[in-house]
This record gives sequence, structure tokens and C-alpha cells, in this order.
Amino acid sequence: MGDLKSTGWIYLKGFLFLAILILSVALILIDNFSWKLLGLLALTVWSTARLYYFIFYVIEKYVDPSYKFAGILSFVRYLCRYNK
Repeated sequence: MGDLKSTGWIYLKGFLFLAILILSVALILIDNFSWKLLGLLALTVWSTARLYYFIFYVIEKYVDPSYKFAGILSFVRYLCRYNK
């Protein structure tokens, strides 16, 4: 399968990820609401987004511009090779 190039499909994919996020958080909170759980979920979502940005933008643009990551496993393999 090739890369997704259609702008419309790319936006749809992003909105579907957002829908999954919202639905998942809502279902977790409906099942067992607490302010502590809401805060922990918010921190989890925020830190995951920042980690994704770090892996796929900061490393590629500022640390090693020659390397292009294909996914999280690609990043782990890169770290294993980089730290030898």
C-alpha cells in the first residue's frame, strides 16, 4: 500500500482519530468518573501527543536530519543503533 496523498482522506483520517480519542475518553469517564481520572487522562493524551511530536519532528529536524522515521518501531531500532 502506498502513501496517502489525498488531502480529503488525510483530513478524514485525522478526524477519525479525534473521534476515537473523544469516544474512548468519554466511555472511560462514563464508566468511572472522577476528577483525578479526568486529569490523568488529560495528561496521558497531552504527553502522548508531545512524545509523538518529539519522535517524528524534533529528532528528524534537529538531531538527525538524514534519518526519516517510518513509525515507532523504526524509532526504537534507530535508538538501538544510535546508542551502540
